[in-house]
Order: sequence, then structure tokens, then C-alpha cells
Amino acid sequence: RGWIAEGLKLDAEGTPDLVRTEIFPKKRVLREESPRQQLFVMGYFGDGSIRDLTPLTVFTSSNESVGTVSANGLVEKTGRGETAILARYLDKMITSHITFLEDVKGFAWKETAENNFVDSLVFAKLQQLQIMPSELCSDAEFLRRAYLDTTGRLPKIDEAEAYLNDKSADKRSKLVDQLLETEDFASFWTLKWADILRSNSKKIKTTGTHKFHRWIFDSILKDKPIDQFAFELLTASGSVFENPPANYWRASRDPNDATETTAQLFLGIRIQCAKCHNHPFEKWTQDNYYGIAAAFNRIGRKPGAFTDDEIIYATRSGEIKQPRTGQTMKVHLLLKGDVDVPAEQDRREVFASWLVNPENPFFAKASVNRIWGHLMGRGIVEPVDDFRDSNPPSNEALLNELANQFSSNSYSRKWAIKQIMKSRTYQLSSRKNQFNADDEIYASHAVTRLLSAEQLLDAICQVTDVPESFSGLPRGTRAVELPDPPTNHYFLKVFGQPQREMACQCERSNESNLSQALQMINGPVVHNKLRDDKGRINSAIVAKKNDDEIITSLYLAALSRRPIAAEMTAAKKHIAASENRRLALEDVGWAILNSKEFLFQH
Repeated sequence: RGWIAEGLKLDAEGTPDLVRTEIFPKKRVLREESPRQQLFVMGYFGDGSIRDLTPLTVFTSSNESVGTVSANGLVEKTGRGETAILARYLDKMITSHITFLEDVKGFAWKETAENNFVDSLVFAKLQQLQIMPSELCSDAEFLRRAYLDTTGRLPKIDEAEAYLNDKSADKRSKLVDQLLETEDFASFWTLKWADILRSNSKKIKTTGTHKFHRWIFDSILKDKPIDQFAFELLTASGSVFENPPANYWRASRDPNDATETTAQLFLGIRIQCAKCHNHPFEKWTQDNYYGIAAAFNRIGRKPGAFTDDEIIYATRSGEIKQPRTGQTMKVHLLLKGDVDVPAEQDRREVFASWLVNPENPFFAKASVNRIWGHLMGRGIVEPVDDFRDSNPPSNEALLNELANQFSSNSYSRKWAIKQIMKSRTYQLSSRKNQFNADDEIYASHAVTRLLSAEQLLDAICQVTDVPESFSGLPRGTRAVELPDPPTNHYFLKVFGQPQREMACQCERSNESNLSQALQMINGPVVHNKLRDDKGRINSAIVAKKNDDEIITSLYLAALSRRPIAAEMTAAKKHIAASENRRLALEDVGWAILNSKEFLFQH
């Protein structure tokens, strides 16, 4: 205010520049007897002077349910857990990580078996915070969870029975290995990448969509290292038909879009705010933004030899100017600085080489965090593509170790999935106990979440044994296999299928709503498939199966388990009271399809 009252005068000539700031303490663990912590921010200037900037610093807390911070930097406890305090002075931002611990009445850590390093790091965090992990999930729960997370589909009845009857101690580990070698795995994880790579016919035309989809599928099936996958995307040139990864540059048609998309996909950074001004909650500046854009400014496009084909090529001219300063920008590599690129060299290759270099601290973390989020229902950093100082990881040691080992294991997607799925952490039950009832971020229990639109439609088709028909595709094509999201499929739309207009994971909605309930209760998809003459129920009746056999088959198909005695009794009682056996069995099927156990991943 004083500066404004004085007329916004410029600094006097010779005023030293601020070089960096530092916060004290950088990290602190506090117990109940110490419910507050004073922070200090020091500034280091070009003339060698050091000043206390605490009164001039703006402080914010990333988690006010754990700790609040005053204008003068005093952090006070509001709950148990961790918070990051962001300290901003001019364009300098730094963070202090504060953990508040408290003794939980009746808590006594129970030594728990650990399967690998994932468990060691997760359980160490839980023990520190006095959060007790849930028990292991049942074999039936693991079977269903593993199939849905890897292949997007339910286990078939014979697969479920074989697994449930298997008495070997290592059957969970063997199942994970088996599932990762299937084409169903490649199809489902292709869907995940096609969504965020914006593979849709509106952006890259129908042929481009199909060829891009196939390239992603082949890459995942062969377990192409993610660093190679990213490098091929970012440096692709030529016909988008003959070299499908070039479709990346068909979807990203200007440098700004390419900057934001690439940063979000492969660095886990939402840099959009820095387009118009320095990021208010992160260290990224306009110079960073337009320096990255300079890497993507020399890309040419021209029509190919065939209809809807396009040729992508590198050009030797074209500059990006910083709109606020008018400065012509050099290619910028985050935390490394500006680089000079000869005119004859493709700037994309320079950026991509830095991106996948193990010394780049962002790429491996962003990649494993995205995989963790897919499997666990929540990223170590959440949202999975929003890394920033004010959104710290829930378990920094775990994220660092996963990233380090991921890069040491050739950026193998399957390696990362195996480490996570074979951990006890992944195999925990979704049922909470008194010591983890309020935990939603530290992986002390499985996260219950609604099946995705494609998973749910495929599951209904599989339980009823009636496939969905998609225009222009063979009968029996699964929803997770669609190269291009249909624009007119109401069921998929209602359950949150994205149209692939954004590179953000947030475009896909997994929130429950009334329209979804109506679709399941009396919508045409559920009812028509249950009543189909060629479906599971009528086919079983024609084959003269008894009620026990049909009911058991419905439970195994939908829930990957056999019905318990009470469920069998209730179903048979309903059938016996009905004048129409087929309609009564369809009622049983309807009830199973509308159960939370079917609708949710758990």
C-alpha cells in the first residue's frame, strides 16, 4: 500500500536483484504438544545481501483441514495429516512441508506382511500417521478387481471358477502375469491413452483415428517403453496414415495447444495459466510457457496423397514471441534453461530428448503416478496430471522410489503395473476399520469407484451374454475396443464417456447421477439384454438348467463369486412365488445388475 501511495515508483538504479528465496524449516513433523510452527522466508540478493522477507511473503496452505497459515507465516494445526505451505514473494515460490501427528486412542500398529517396496513405503507412512490398513480382499474381490483394472472386463464364468478353485499360494501373482500378456489388456490400456491423446474422428479423421488407435494398441501389446512411446509421438513426421504417431500433431495444431497438451501428458504439469501471466500457484512463468512453445512452432502440415491424409514435417523458420515483452523465445527446457537449436535441426527432437532423459525429474514421476492412479483410483499426486508445489504427493518417498525404479527398468509399463498389483497395498479390502475410516489419500484401503462407461456396458453385455452392436464394427466388439467414441450412444454418454476433446483426465466423468440410475432401473440397455431370447437366462431355461444353476451362473458372471446361502434362498423364494419363471429369473438378474457390488469397482 505504501508503494502504491508513493506513486508506484520504480526501483532505484543499482538496486540488487533478488536471486532466490529460502524457507525455514523446509520440512517439519510436529506432535500434539507442538501444534504450531513459525515459518521464515529469507531472500538472497545479487549483491550478496540477505534479508528477512517473511512479513512481505504471501502464505497459503494446500490442506486447511490439517493446518492453516497466518499472513505472518504461523502454521497452526487443524487436524492430523500433512500440508504444504506455499510461500510466494514476487515471482519466487517455495514450499514447506508440515506434518501434524497425534496419538489415536486404542491404536497399536499390527505388523503386516509386505510383498515388495511399495508396501514398505506405504505402511511406513500409515504407521507414522497412526492409520491401520484394511485386511486383504477376498480371492473373488481380487479376481474381479484384477480383471477390471487390467482388461476392463469381468472374468468369464470358467475363468472365475478355475481361479476360485485354485489352492496355490501364488495364484494372485500368476494371475497378474497372465492378464498382462492378453490382447484384452492392450485394448483397455489403449482406451486410456486414446482418451488423453484426443484420438477422435473430428480431430484426426476416421482413417487417422483407426490407424492411431492401432499404433497405440501395438505399442502397449509389445510393452514399448514409455520413454520411446513419448519420443515417437513428439518427433513423428510424414504421412499420418503411414506413420500413425504423427496424428499427435494433427490433434495439436498450434504451438500453444501443443505446449499445454505435452506438459500435461508427459510432465504432469498444467501450465495453461502461464500463457497469460506467471502462474499464481506455481513457479512457471510466461517465459517458461513460450519457451516450450518455441519447440513446437516449426511444424508444417500439407495434404497427403489420399483423402484425409496429412503430411507432418519440420520447417526451418518461425519464431515465438513472448506477448508481454515482445522477446523472441529460444527453446526452453524446464529447470535446465534456454538452448540454441540450429535451424536445420528439428526443435521437437531437442525437447523430446530432454523429456525422456532420466535426469528430467518430471517424466518418470508423471508416468508412474498416472499408472498408480488408474490402478488405485487415486494418484499419489491427485489429480494425476497436476503436479505443483501446492499439490504435494501423498507419499513422496513412494513416488520417488517408483519413479527411480521405473526408469531403471526401461520405463516398462508392465513392470510398473506388476509392482503395484502384486503389492499387499493394491490387494487391501475396500472395507474400512476404525483407524482408517477417514483416510482417502494414503492407500490404507481400496478405493471404491463406479465402473467406467465402457466397462459397465461391456459388463452388462457379458453377464446377459448379449453383445452390443456398434455401427461399422463387427458384432461382439467391446466398448473398450472402440477406436472412436460414438456420439449417439446415450448409455455411454450418460455414464461419462469422454468425446476426447481434451488431454485432461478430468474429461471423463465417474460421478453418479440420476440419469445413470434411471438407465439401470428401466433403461433399454439393461432390459432388452435381460429379455433377449438368445441371452444367458433364456438359453439356460431352454437347456433345462435348474434354478440353482442359473442363479449361480448369474452371480459368477456378474460378481465373480458364488451366491451365499441367504442370497440363493431369497432368489429361489422369489422365483417360486412367481407365475412366470423366466420373468422371475430376469428379476434376479436385474437385481444383481443394479447392486452396488456389480456397479462399483471395489
